[in-house]
Amino acid sequence: QVQLVESGGGLVQPGGSLRLSCAASGFIFRRYVMTWVRRAPGKGLEWVSTINMSGDITYYADSVKDRFTTSRDSAKNTLFLQMNWLKAEDTAVYYCKRGPFDNTWRPAQGQGTQVTVSS
Repeated sequence: QVQLVESGGGLVQPGGSLRLSCAASGFIFRRYVMTWVRRAPGKGLEWVSTINMSGDITYYADSVKDRFTTSRDSAKNTLFLQMNWLKAEDTAVYYCKRGPFDNTWRPAQGQGTQVTVSS
């Protein structure tokens, strides 16, 4: 079955960096657009970024543009999110999703990696 396992989250100071990974299995990774989504405390799911199948086109929410970079390694079935210049408002649980973002999607139980930006 489809499995997506995020890792790399943690506690970081404002202005710091983190690199998230998403290990994919159970499907042909290179044939899917992939998306990062996050949920801040007390808020709904927010689209962060999407990358096309070949990895040469990326899209970003305005809130993370020029700070976050999405990439993929299809040989290793892994999606990445490099996050620089982190702000307190980036604090959230981060999820990866197969396919584009849609408002009806909900993460699987136990999925996601926590990112906390605090001094």
